[in-house]
Amino acid sequence: MPMKTKILIVDDHPLVREWLANLINEEADLEVCGQAGSARDALGLIGGSLPQIAVVDISLEGGSGLELIKDLQAQHPQMKTLVLSMHDEMLYAERAMRAGAAGYIMKREATSKVLDALRTIAGGGLFYSHAVNAMLAQKIVQGTATKPTAVEILSDRELEVFQLLGSGLSTRQISEQMNVSFKTVQAFCARIKDKLNLANINELIFHAVRWHESQQPR
Repeated sequence: MPMKTKILIVDDHPLVREWLANLINEEADLEVCGQAGSARDALGLIGGSLPQIAVVDISLEGGSGLELIKDLQAQHPQMKTLVLSMHDEMLYAERAMRAGAAGYIMKREATSKVLDALRTIAGGGLFYSHAVNAMLAQKIVQGTATKPTAVEILSDRELEVFQLLGSGLSTRQISEQMNVSFKTVQAFCARIKDKLNLANINELIFHAVRWHESQQPR
């Protein structure tokens, strides 16, 4: 009997984890070997369960999925990652790829896409949508002639702060969420203001809230 591919699910929504676990465990060649709601819990599970693929959301309890992917690449380079998120792939897929993810799927996609992605990645391939592949190809062809959008110029950590500000968290709450000092969050905010050419913290919060609302599913 062939060995099953072991999957670790990392998502801060219990219902999503349950849905995904049920979907995967119905397949003869796949099995869930662990579930976690945070990056810290996920890293703690890996030694005992030895997953081959981690399915990771961008937004996690107490941290960022992008940072988790980077940590997995550094600590467990043999493990593959698939991002399954509600966040716009046109903004996050390239970041996920640079972090080391082997695929990216929006949560609204059909369940069959999730299984296709897992099997493709298990076989050593990459799984990104036609839209993402076309975007990356266009960037390669046009090179530096393509001007990035305002938010695209932010680093991964700056984007995380911008997103958390937009979701209504204070800078103090963001420092606790990201497990960094209050001064570090203030420094991130200052850099974001400079990059986005905003005058003060009120403008930053206003733009962050508007951007966060634009990212929500319709």
